[in-house]
Amino acid sequence: MTEQHEGGPRVVGIADADSYVKWAAALLGAVGRAQSRLVLVRTPLTVSADQERAALAGSGISAAQLERLDFADLRGWLEATAPDVVVVAGRGPFVRMVVHAVRTLHPRPVIVSGMPGMSIPAQRGAVHYRREVDLFVVHSRREKRAFRDLAERMEVPLRLGLATLPFAQSSVMRHGGDDLVFAAQALVPREREERLALADILRRAAIAHPDRRVVVKLRSRPEVGERETHHDVAPYPELFRELGELPRNLVFSHEPMSEALAGAEGLVTVSSTAAIEAIARGIPVIAVDTFGISKANLNIVFAASGVLGGADEVIARRFRHPTVEWVRDNYFHEPARSTWWSEVEGLLAARREGTLVSPPPTRLRGGWIREAWDRKSVLGVYDRTVSGWIALRLGIPVRAVILWARARRGSTGRFSWAEADSDITLTPALYQEPLRQS
Repeated sequence: MTEQHEGGPRVVGIADADSYVKWAAALLGAVGRAQSRLVLVRTPLTVSADQERAALAGSGISAAQLERLDFADLRGWLEATAPDVVVVAGRGPFVRMVVHAVRTLHPRPVIVSGMPGMSIPAQRGAVHYRREVDLFVVHSRREKRAFRDLAERMEVPLRLGLATLPFAQSSVMRHGGDDLVFAAQALVPREREERLALADILRRAAIAHPDRRVVVKLRSRPEVGERETHHDVAPYPELFRELGELPRNLVFSHEPMSEALAGAEGLVTVSSTAAIEAIARGIPVIAVDTFGISKANLNIVFAASGVLGGADEVIARRFRHPTVEWVRDNYFHEPARSTWWSEVEGLLAARREGTLVSPPPTRLRGGWIREAWDRKSVLGVYDRTVSGWIALRLGIPVRAVILWARARRGSTGRFSWAEADSDITLTPALYQEPLRQS
């Protein structure tokens, strides 16, 4: 039997990369009747001090509630803190590594995880890496349907909890402004030529309205060692340099998105969750469809939304608001439908009664070498184990062969990345990110 703490349950969020830190902080900050802490585990993706401030801005979580730890020290810190609930926020391999450590605690906390933003299409890897959690948080009725379907097809007993996307809960109304704010993304559009074309659209938008700014909102400063959740193969500052001299009203910004939106006339993106943040504040958006509507572009969520637009719309600043039907099914459901915390409370009751059942552990092929590989691939230079060094040397050529074979096999057919008529993917991740060790 576990202890009931005064002041609400002890909730600890564990994260590393920028988007996951922002999501975890906002999720924890929305639970007013809990004692919340946030731990940043040191990996090559861990946020810098400036990224941390941007992630915490407006979340309800302060820097005083935050710890930075090596993974080797995490379990001891958790034992001393004795959390009732642990929210694991990170990319799939990070989640699995942390969950394996949390599962060894006694008494075991309730384990929660989820995705940091819009998650349509629902991806196979999202479920695979989080199959050992007690509760998987989704953020719309559409996502709940998609992940239920995906989990059933994968035969994974995944318990889903619906939350309101934290960035859709903004109580701050727009201040008004005339900036075109562009939310840059690392993954889409993917091809360098398409990213260069998008940069040129923004340049032309600035030239068309010299009295109004185009603000390119970036999430990291690579020149000072900052990283993002996903590897950016063609950063926008580099692309804009290729275009030559830029108009003076096209500027770059690293401020929190909430601050950028304060001066926005409208927001432009391909598929960033910043669109939801803007819509919540009454700011119109354009979801760029110039490069197609597809799972690969992560923008099928905007189909029939009323906010899709191309180059001409961006240059003319013809921003738009989504349809009522789309809003209700996508991220703006009634607050009463958000049941994730009541699900957590039910799990806490089972924990107190000694009836909390752990999901079956994942059986990994490769034994200790696979476990060491996963740890090294997540922690990079912060993993100093001999087993990690050995696994990295053995694993890199094996990984290359697997990716080559996957590329030759392709991903086509029903529920693949190429098939556009469903909200799920059963095929592996479309893009494989490089290993980052520093």
